[in-house]
Amino acid sequence: MDDIVVGPLDLAARVDDALAVQALAFGLTAEEVAVRRHIVLRHLASRGARALGATTHGGRLVGFVYGMPNDRSHWWSGVVEPYLRATGSEGWLDDSFVITELHVHPDFQKRGIGRELITTITDSAAEPRSILSAIDTESPARGLYRRLGYRDLARPVHFPSAQSPYVVMGAPLPLLG
Repeated sequence: MDDIVVGPLDLAARVDDALAVQALAFGLTAEEVAVRRHIVLRHLASRGARALGATTHGGRLVGFVYGMPNDRSHWWSGVVEPYLRATGSEGWLDDSFVITELHVHPDFQKRGIGRELITTITDSAAEPRSILSAIDTESPARGLYRRLGYRDLARPVHFPSAQSPYVVMGAPLPLLG
């Protein structure tokens, strides 16, 4: 990670760069990127929303994370709430910092960038815990989340336009090193 700098990111100004990373990391179509652009810009208007980027010394964005204090009136909370209620985990929606998106360019994965992004953004959270949703498959991302202290709270979770089922995970803050 010596050649990568993690720091504050003006995500609104670099939304297209960030979504290019997400499209590669997540396999998004141009249409999905356009929809997500609107969503990201809307999220950035939320109370407490903040972002970090991982950039090369030349300024190329190779990873990003953004999140915010959870708000039960947001769409995501409305979708996951019944699943969390069914497992007795609904309380995780309160006093939690949500990791909304975390993506690292495939050429830069497995170098500790994702870990640095998520731990840095949650280290500054005022909330005592963090929640996120991830595709419900045994992936490197899920392994990272578990190593950081996240545990499954509800699965499978079905989002309206997603083909794959998701899992909602939660961890006390600070995350494990």
